[in-house]
Amino acid sequence: MNDPLVLTIDLGTSGPKVAVVTGSGRIVGSARASVETTFGSGGAAEQDAEAVWSATLAAASKALDDPRVDRGSVIAVAASAQYSSIVPVGVDATPTGPMVTWMDQRGSPKRLRRLPGHPTLGDSPIALANYLRIHGLAPISSGMSLNHMRWVKAARPDLYERTETFLEPVDYISARFTGRRTASQCTSFMQMLADNRKVPNAGWHPDLVRASMIDRSKLPEPVATGEVIGTVLPDIAAKLGIPSNAEVLSGINDTQAGAVAAGAFRGDHAGLAVGTTAVIVTHAVAKKVDPIRSMFTMPSPLGDRHLLSAENGVAGVAVDHFLGHHVYPEDPFETSQPDGLDTYEAFEAAASAATPGAGGVLFLPWLHGSLAPRADGRMRGGFVGIGLDTTRQDLARAVLEGVALNLRWLQDPVERFVGRKLSHHLFYGGGATSDLWSQVMADVLDKPVHQMADPGFAVSLGTAFFALDRLGISSAEELSADVAVKAVYEPNRVHRGLYDDLADTFTDAFGRTRPLFRRLGRSR
Repeated sequence: MNDPLVLTIDLGTSGPKVAVVTGSGRIVGSARASVETTFGSGGAAEQDAEAVWSATLAAASKALDDPRVDRGSVIAVAASAQYSSIVPVGVDATPTGPMVTWMDQRGSPKRLRRLPGHPTLGDSPIALANYLRIHGLAPISSGMSLNHMRWVKAARPDLYERTETFLEPVDYISARFTGRRTASQCTSFMQMLADNRKVPNAGWHPDLVRASMIDRSKLPEPVATGEVIGTVLPDIAAKLGIPSNAEVLSGINDTQAGAVAAGAFRGDHAGLAVGTTAVIVTHAVAKKVDPIRSMFTMPSPLGDRHLLSAENGVAGVAVDHFLGHHVYPEDPFETSQPDGLDTYEAFEAAASAATPGAGGVLFLPWLHGSLAPRADGRMRGGFVGIGLDTTRQDLARAVLEGVALNLRWLQDPVERFVGRKLSHHLFYGGGATSDLWSQVMADVLDKPVHQMADPGFAVSLGTAFFALDRLGISSAEELSADVAVKAVYEPNRVHRGLYDDLADTFTDAFGRTRPLFRRLGRSR
């Protein structure tokens, strides 16, 4: 009998990654596709939800084309995705409007109160206290799924009226595979409907549903985390060439999936993810929130555990921004990317040519606002300390060090939050493909960094481990314990004093530049 296969979809901000994973936890086929984010007035950040689905099917077809894949052995489909984004869908789960992404700023409470039909006072203090007590978070800022839903209701009543259900991206993918519009305690985290005092827990808390200001009929059907919600629709199964009886599981978000792959639901280490953003994730004893430092727990998809999710903000996308806007921009300077050049290899080579400390240049990575440990959506970043002797190599290294310094700023609060010192970081995500960045992380964080092998598909692996565990085929704990590590980077003690000084300078720079960036924001 052939090894059973799980088709996994990891829907990130830049697009889907699809992997076909065996019952023993090996990737035998993979592919990715890109999706464009459209930015507009008032802080809009949207994606074409139908294009997201088309890209997912295209990547799935390509992954299944791998000669190592027996399509007839696919027994299940499981998805994970970016969270705090919302897709409005109709009765057949097709989109009625664009996906409102986590970067969208239009749903801030201040802006919502200005819209007709939204209560001018917003949430009452009692309602906010209930959110914190029952769920763990409250809808106090833009970028939260519940506030995206509220924005649609107040600003786009026509769209709200023709929408049957609001879904997080992971539930949107599951719905397109099955036709069933569901959500779980894990997938719906930023919709703020579930009672997270107990894990696992299925169903929506009536007080939170009333406080949501969204009609109950437009909320997804609650299911248990990892529940089989149906089989693949016949036309989708035929298109992909997989069995129509392949089961589809209610999925998880990408932070939870990364934690499963990294084994961060146990032990003394943490998962360190650098993709579009940076996240430190590790296990916690119980539901807990630190609103001052923007740290919170979310339900673990395995057992009765909780996970600390400490999202640090802009990370890997800072490299893309540097390459796309400063090195190879499409502008009258005509310095576009040469044909055949791997820009990431060029970036690594350039950054490697600079010395630690980047020639005295400090990069502030808050290009789209700051998150933990000091959240401020109006914060901005840039390079500080540029002189006549500064080179592009210095700037490239400064980007790597700036993201690492931002994580160091977060590391101490994380350890205090969970009540233990972290032994090491298991490094995954697109940023972990860089050997140089792995060493920089170890030096700046002053902890060993274990660089995961094939780190770009870590979330896919975690999604598969979760599905295999829920299906009773393999243990997620055993699979994560056997995850391959490419290399272990120890901190270079020679650089400790340098990075201690830079860490102090970095946190000082936040406070000193914050008023300046707010003034510049008004002029913008």
